[in-house]
Amino acid sequence: MQARFRALRAASIATAALTGLLASAQAFAQVDVSDAWVRGTVPAQSASGAFMTIHAHQAAKLVGVSSPVASAELHEMKMDNNVMRMRQIPALDLPPMQNVQLKPGGYHVMLMGLKQQLKAGDTVPITLKFEQNGKTIEQTVKAQVRDVTAPAAGAMSHGDHKH
Repeated sequence: MQARFRALRAASIATAALTGLLASAQAFAQVDVSDAWVRGTVPAQSASGAFMTIHAHQAAKLVGVSSPVASAELHEMKMDNNVMRMRQIPALDLPPMQNVQLKPGGYHVMLMGLKQQLKAGDTVPITLKFEQNGKTIEQTVKAQVRDVTAPAAGAMSHGDHKH
């Protein structure tokens, strides 16, 4: 009888530990990033934009971006009194179970002070910093460089952008 009790107790402890482990795993940010790309550049161009689709499984915020190829900032483009304006933003809300697109003419990652020309076919590592459930995590994506003529969907050129 004692052996059976010990076996049941061990099973209960194992189940509790597994449940705690699964709950801990769910506490970490689950954010999917897809279709990451960067607009290629011409020689001596010092800036470009990076674009992607972000899908958070639980509410989260994109609070930072970085890349070894340039200084990186999170930016927004929007119409203001019939003028398209671009500005840095401190964070981007990511509603649960919704795609948030970083795209030309909208939210995007601005790469400034490029260390080299970005050529079609290259990849650019971009680290995204997310806050979710009081925790901060980082996720690095490899963004494919597309031709400099990739459509901008009405966005202004980033090549001449100055801060």
